[in-house]
Amino acid sequence: MADYLIAPSILSADFARLGEEVANVLAAGADIVHFDVMDNHYVPNLTIGPLICEALRRYGVTAPIDVHLMVKPVDRIIPDFAAAGATYITFHPEASEHIDRTLALIREQECKTGLVFNPATPLHYLDHVMDKLDMILLMSVNPGFGGQKFIASSLSKLREVRQRIDQSGYPIRLEIDGGVKVDNIRAIAAAGADTFVAGSAIFSAGRAEDPNRYNTVIAALRAELAQAK
Repeated sequence: MADYLIAPSILSADFARLGEEVANVLAAGADIVHFDVMDNHYVPNLTIGPLICEALRRYGVTAPIDVHLMVKPVDRIIPDFAAAGATYITFHPEASEHIDRTLALIREQECKTGLVFNPATPLHYLDHVMDKLDMILLMSVNPGFGGQKFIASSLSKLREVRQRIDQSGYPIRLEIDGGVKVDNIRAIAAAGADTFVAGSAIFSAGRAEDPNRYNTVIAALRAELAQAK
């Protein structure tokens, strides 16, 4: 079985108890903390910044933090997130004037790099930077808000990116974000994804008073992944 990683998106967490929420999903078996950064400019929403990332590290979170920058321009904020404890920093190619330079900046900050592709963004941005990537993130919804429905055409795009990665020979993770749930994660994995962002599917599962609700949904996601081919 592939090395599948589950990355709960804290966009759907209870922000009044964020440290506790993150600790609980990690204890329930999640692998990565997915961090959605929106600027009310590149996307029509405003979310969180480096101070929240730093606060989670101070709280004691040691798991990888996957910072998805939905901001334009991106270069100014990258050093701040690196200093705050980011592990991965991913950005949209449309938000950078010089993609190669932005990737180099991320690595200079000793973070792992990634490019993010919206549903209608072409993949040609990958042509000359595969050797500089640690992750490729495909959006299976249009970015800006949680709780959206998975766009089915993302599966064919996943297969195309998986082929590119395999042909490149580089150890690049292939992440999917948007509408990932228990009932579709197996098909998404079969199309080539190995890292799965899930927000509302995890944080909205079960009843808030149930201490095992995150364990139950993450176990269900794992069970589906175990059957992926």
